[in-house]
Amino acid sequence: MRIHRLEISAFGPFAGTEHIDFDRLSAHGLFLLNGPTGAGKTSVLDAICFALYGSVPGARQEGKRLRSDHADASAEPRVTCEFSAKGRHFEVSRIPAWNRPSARGRNGFTEQKANTLLRERVDGQWIEKSGRNDEAGAEISSVLGMDRDQFTRVVMLPQGDFAAFLRSKPADRLDLLQSLFGTQRFEAVEQELARRAADSRAEVAGLNNQLDLLLAQARSEAAPPEQDLPGALPQPEGPEELLDWLQEAVAARAAALQSAAEQAEAQRTGSARRLEAAAARTARQAKLSAAERRRAAADAAAPELEGKSERLGLHRKAEVLGGQLHAMDRAGDAEERAARAMAEAADKLHAAVLLDPELVALSAAGQGNGGPGEPFFEAEVLRSELSRLRSLRAVLEERLPDEARLDGMVARRTELQTTLKQLGQASRAGAAALDALRDEAAVLLARVQPLEELAAEAQLRTKEAAAAEELVAMVSRHTAAVQVCSGVTERHRLARDDHQNHRQRWLDLREERLANAAAELASQLLPAEPCPVCGSPEHPSPAPAATAALAVAEAERVAQEACEAAEAVLASLETELAEVRQQVAVLAAQGGDTPPEEARADAALAKERADQAVLAATELAAGRERQMELGDQISAAESTQAATESRVAKTDSTLLEVLEQADALDGALRKLRAGYPTLGGRITSLSGTTALLERTDAARTSLEQARLRAADAGQQLEQALPDSGFESVDAVRSVLLPAPDAAALEAAIRAGQDEAARVAELFAGEELTLAARELESDGPVEAAELELLRAEGAVAERTARQAVVGAGLADKSVLTVRRIAADYARLAASGQGPRKRAALLTAVSEAARGAGDNTYRMSLNSYVLAARLEQVAIAASERLVGMSDGRYTLQHTDAKAARGAKSGLGLEVVDQWTGHRRDTATLSGGESFMASLALALGLADVVQQESGGVDIETLFVDEGFGSLDEQALEQVMDALEGLRDGGRVVGLVSHVPEMKQRINTQLQVVKGRNGSTLHISDDAVA
Repeated sequence: MRIHRLEISAFGPFAGTEHIDFDRLSAHGLFLLNGPTGAGKTSVLDAICFALYGSVPGARQEGKRLRSDHADASAEPRVTCEFSAKGRHFEVSRIPAWNRPSARGRNGFTEQKANTLLRERVDGQWIEKSGRNDEAGAEISSVLGMDRDQFTRVVMLPQGDFAAFLRSKPADRLDLLQSLFGTQRFEAVEQELARRAADSRAEVAGLNNQLDLLLAQARSEAAPPEQDLPGALPQPEGPEELLDWLQEAVAARAAALQSAAEQAEAQRTGSARRLEAAAARTARQAKLSAAERRRAAADAAAPELEGKSERLGLHRKAEVLGGQLHAMDRAGDAEERAARAMAEAADKLHAAVLLDPELVALSAAGQGNGGPGEPFFEAEVLRSELSRLRSLRAVLEERLPDEARLDGMVARRTELQTTLKQLGQASRAGAAALDALRDEAAVLLARVQPLEELAAEAQLRTKEAAAAEELVAMVSRHTAAVQVCSGVTERHRLARDDHQNHRQRWLDLREERLANAAAELASQLLPAEPCPVCGSPEHPSPAPAATAALAVAEAERVAQEACEAAEAVLASLETELAEVRQQVAVLAAQGGDTPPEEARADAALAKERADQAVLAATELAAGRERQMELGDQISAAESTQAATESRVAKTDSTLLEVLEQADALDGALRKLRAGYPTLGGRITSLSGTTALLERTDAARTSLEQARLRAADAGQQLEQALPDSGFESVDAVRSVLLPAPDAAALEAAIRAGQDEAARVAELFAGEELTLAARELESDGPVEAAELELLRAEGAVAERTARQAVVGAGLADKSVLTVRRIAADYARLAASGQGPRKRAALLTAVSEAARGAGDNTYRMSLNSYVLAARLEQVAIAASERLVGMSDGRYTLQHTDAKAARGAKSGLGLEVVDQWTGHRRDTATLSGGESFMASLALALGLADVVQQESGGVDIETLFVDEGFGSLDEQALEQVMDALEGLRDGGRVVGLVSHVPEMKQRINTQLQVVKGRNGSTLHISDDAVA
């Protein structure tokens, strides 16, 4: 990487724009960057770093004051660096964030964001690569192969840091080496090993917990319910022996409990048999007593049962004639109902014949056959008239759709007439609206045309008005600035006169003091003390002392202080005067010297013209928008008008057609209505008349049939009475029972007979026979004896149940302990691998972090850095040998540190003259500088190799040369000049006079009150 050009504007101590041609400085390969303290030598390096990475090294970045305080308030800070790397040529320009003066900003300033522009020169032309800070930084880091920290360590060698690095402890070197070589991946390996070791130990701990849990479960399962295992059972030493012993103990306990359960079951069975025998004997005696009570009750109910049987027999005989008797009663009732219905139908038909026009024919037939009070209508006449009415109704029903169609035509006619009227009104209204829209469009067109030219100037006139207003403000500010400038000019004149007076007074007193210098020195001589002029202790003839000499010296000192104070005031006023004059010049250049009346008049005129143009533009926009609306409305109105006229013609034609069809259909239906409003009304009337005739005919038929059935039923009953044993119908009715009573009587008789049979069957059975013999021989069973047997059975049942449960639990415990033992063996066998793996990972992790068997207490990260440090020591020794005239070399040591401290990053100095090694802290100041510089250069070479072999053609070495004697300086310079081999450029930052004399190509930083400036001096080339 080579730097070609650097441009700095309003950055750091540089108020103006400074240009540095590094190609010119690089002509001899070695140049000096010098200047007084605080002039800005380091700021040049900061500018390079800021241009490349957007930030400056170290603590200077935290201040965030990159913009120069000496620069004008409106000056934009900028750093531009042109460099080449990997055969490519770039230019990067960066602007840091800064506050720009602004009238609208907060506190008079507006914050400007940081900005970056990266360009690449391709085929002789600059091509923009990126305008974003992050993208440009990533591109530059990729091209250079280094980040900012590596760049500041490799390209800008901070000698002071490496002096501390040379003498620091191994633990302190770790941070710097790790930041340069980026060995975080090895720390990640350490952490990953630690994590895996922890996971393996956690896995083993989990296995141990599971094994302990299985042992606890086995001990808990083997412990008797009423005992505690630790006190009841011994504990063998090994877990496998304990599990074997627990299995044997559980099996023995299960066998004992099983034997006890069998004995308890035998006792329960015997007690149950005795209780069952006593309960059976008691039950048989109870059944015998109940059977005797049922037999006595059956004997007492026998006479009543015989009377019920006799009543039921008479009912059964009369029940034979019950159907015929019931049929005769039903026939009589039906005849009465039919007669009433016939009378009612005849009355309704007679009234209808007098009123209904449809029954005219029937009325004439009735008058010819009898009077109106008699049933004068014959069946044939009624049925003939009924057939005629049914046919007429069928015809009318077929024509009902025509009547509905006629109603639809009438409604359609009314609708078409209404629509036609509405369309006519709409057509006339649409024509009037269309004419109005066309008139408005013509008027609007005439009004818009004059506004177009005036509206076209609206933007220009608005800008002119704003400029005129700004000019008025500028004139006002210029007037105020001129007044301020006049006041400052007057104060500056007075201060300059005052300074000149004080300076002249000081010079006069100084001249007077110099004239009396001999007397002043003589007044300070003391006996036996050497003279400050000649050095003799004897003072044979001192100049006579004047009493005014001391007063003159004091007056000179006071005059000098007054002159310096006046000079400070004058300098302050000069700065203030320059600022106000610059402000007046800037305002005048912006038009501030224009006459105020002229500026105000121009502003008023420009505002009036702008208002007219803006108003015209507003009216023009509204007019054009209205024109578009009118165009759309006219098009829509024309389309609507055409559609309305088309609908008028179509509706008129349809109305004529509907009128013709409605008139024809109405004439045909009028005859069928026969005076009724609608066909439906006549059909309804015919339906009622037809229904009346149908009811009358049905009533006549029902009456005739009812009379025939009643006569037939009476005849059949009279014929059956002699055979049934009854003399009359009334005798039959007297013995007949209602169906529920007869059923209840029959059920009572059957129940009595069944009870007698069951009682006889009970006494014939073996159980009651055995109960009678037992009662006769042994007597009844006592309640106390039965209760005693029940109590003995309950105790035996409970004891047996508990014994069975205990035996079952013991068997389950045997199976559980066996399963636990098998699980324990399987889990213990499967845990061998994880235990070995955990031990191995733990040992590796401990060694990687510098513990365990790692006797040097060197972590993996430290080990890698130690290898890098060894490379650095070798590279540094190559240069230190030349600087120290072959005496010193640097050597890496991994000697074990004292008191268990971490080791591996030690450095020693090997003295080739004595052959001894010693600590780097024993080097003198000049030797430390040479060793530190060699170490910095060696580290730069190693880091360069680690960064991918980046070719670094430009190096900067910062300070430290003042601690060298002439010979050491000569050797160091020879070593630095050797860096130029292969085209490398080395810049030395120093203000040592010998360096200025030795290096002719110089970049000089000149410090001043108004900021620093840069100058290139290359006298040797000239």
